[in-house]
Amino acid sequence: MTAGATAFKILTVAQWNALASDGVFVGSDDDLRDGFIHLSSGAQIEATLAKHFAGQSGLKIAEIALDRFGDALKWEMDRNGALFPHLYQPLEWRDVVGCVDVSGR
Repeated sequence: MTAGATAFKILTVAQWNALASDGVFVGSDDDLRDGFIHLSSGAQIEATLAKHFAGQSGLKIAEIALDRFGDALKWEMDRNGALFPHLYQPLEWRDVVGCVDVSGR
């Protein structure tokens, strides 16, 4: 992985606010169920929004710096053969390098 690489995490406003105030995000219900934090690459983020967040408002897309995760970040294949970044540790506020507000889709 090259320095400066990023991925994205879609968060509700409540999740974003908790991350900002607590400094850490342990995961959504889906993340906790699966045992890792689901991230998306830049090429995957629109499809992830459409598939898993359609019609939801008040979403934030956090841009996450990947260069400090080491072995806690794994690129794993989904059932369609696409590689997605999965984070096997909590996400920390210091890992967030940007954020975009997303209106309902």
